[in-house]
Amino acid sequence: MENLNLYLGELVGTAFFMVLGLGVCANISLKKSGMYGSGGIVAACGWGLAMVSIAVIFGPLTGAHVNPAVTIGFWAVGRFPAHLVAGYIIAQLIGAFIGALIIWLLFKDHLDEEDNQNSKLGVFATIASNQNNWRNCLSETVATFSLLFILFALGHQIPANGMAMFFVFAAVAGGVMSFGGLTGYAINPARDFMPRLVHHIMPIKNKGHSRFEYAWVPIVGPIIGAYLAALLYRALFVS
Repeated sequence: MENLNLYLGELVGTAFFMVLGLGVCANISLKKSGMYGSGGIVAACGWGLAMVSIAVIFGPLTGAHVNPAVTIGFWAVGRFPAHLVAGYIIAQLIGAFIGALIIWLLFKDHLDEEDNQNSKLGVFATIASNQNNWRNCLSETVATFSLLFILFALGHQIPANGMAMFFVFAAVAGGVMSFGGLTGYAINPARDFMPRLVHHIMPIKNKGHSRFEYAWVPIVGPIIGAYLAALLYRALFVS
């Protein structure tokens, strides 16, 4: 099948990204973890380093999107072919599900022994600290806009050199530090929805609700933010 290696690379890359990123969330959120309470700086650095790792490994093959908003953004800015968009997004969704499933398996005992339902859900999905869905959506829009604008400047095929990787790390880690306290800094529809689905369907003792009434926020916000970033970038830099 044509482009199968691209889709497979994006699937594996997204799964790998989820294992590293959600693993950070589990480590700092679950009371039985030896890293419990490490805090937001660890989360920011963990997600940032995870993204750098994925960019170095999968960037030369797929561009290391691992995020439907990134794929849509690069298509909108004119740097990604339209016929690959659907396949990339499907691969990202499957990869995010697999990655979250691995985290569930690894931390099953910790999850079952955790008494805070928000902490259980927070391992998998984002939760707004102040529930106002429209304002939360705006937060995700602005956060994703900021990320995509930086990525556009770096280019579609991110070169595996120190300076580029620093900016990838800064874009992700800095975003967590700037926006994480509002909505958890999802910026990725696959990263939020598919792990939320894993939380919903897999057995976890006293897990509570998966809050699907909020799930549209980290889907719609990042897509709008990516598209707006593409529009502004094209207006400023593309003749």
